[in-house]
Amino acid sequence: MEKEFIYWGLLGFTGIYLVSTVFYKPVKYLMRICFYFIIGGFLLVLVNFALKHLGLQLAINPLTMLTAGLLQLPGVILLLILNYLIM
Repeated sequence: MEKEFIYWGLLGFTGIYLVSTVFYKPVKYLMRICFYFIIGGFLLVLVNFALKHLGLQLAINPLTMLTAGLLQLPGVILLLILNYLIM
């Protein structure tokens, strides 16, 4: 009886460990992407506020927010260069 109880306990702990690792990684990556969106939006708002006097404005949409969030300052510079080349 005691061996069976130990086996079921080990099986239960193994199951809990497997389920927690399977669900932890996708949630971690989703939270990281949400953080990049927030940082990118904040950077774009700051750049738009600073460059408003020069007549430059960057679009704020999910793609530009993710670009600015992932690459940060180089991403904002890239968006400014692309905006200048297109306009």
